[in-house]
Amino acid sequence: MLAKVKGVVVSEIPYKESSKIINVFTKDGILGIVAKGAYRPKSGYVNLTTKLTYGIFHINKRVGLSSLIEVDVVDSLKCLKKDLYKTSYAYFITDLSVQVYNHDNDSNIYDLYIASLLKINEGFDPMVISNILELKLLDYLGIKPIIDRCCICGNINDIVTISSYKGGYLCKNCLDNDVIVNIKTIKLIRMFYYLDIAKISKLDISNNIKLEINRFLDLYYDRYSGLYLKSKDFLKKLL
Repeated sequence: MLAKVKGVVVSEIPYKESSKIINVFTKDGILGIVAKGAYRPKSGYVNLTTKLTYGIFHINKRVGLSSLIEVDVVDSLKCLKKDLYKTSYAYFITDLSVQVYNHDNDSNIYDLYIASLLKINEGFDPMVISNILELKLLDYLGIKPIIDRCCICGNINDIVTISSYKGGYLCKNCLDNDVIVNIKTIKLIRMFYYLDIAKISKLDISNNIKLEINRFLDLYYDRYSGLYLKSKDFLKKLL
């Protein structure tokens, strides 16, 4: 059966002598597609079946592996791909989104992922975009931090920091030996959660605040998610 699916190549696996299997993340899930002869030098698939190809894939749909007929590129993601820093973040959010989708097959995860890729490609700070996505994806893992009240006593006033160890906001009465973060960090983490990634038109955040937010999310994921991503380890070496 002939079909068209829109999505992003999230991984490639060599298949037989000159072919490959591409896994395409779509709104309906992750689809395995055989690209026959993709590794041949003169193949039309050479540049259209690599990781981060965002396109409409024309396929012969079968039970199990479908076969690729042609690809219409939706967005080449050119600006993203020519910058190692941006590409590294794109690989990270790709791996993260796929793992979260495997945990909770919600199509909104795909929408959040695509919006994040496009914003990085538009030139927005890849760390900030990735952090916004990370925060939103915690919902689908069932481990969202408490960011509307003190996570210990429930107080909505006098919030002074956010703790990755304790799981969210802390008020001054529940503060122990916790690290104090900037008040802007506290406010931005809450704002990030409610922000529509696709509608972002401006991001003006100081480097210190960015690093505080990134550190909180790194520690929070390490403590609560159980996920391990090699792409995240590589990112840490770039920072």
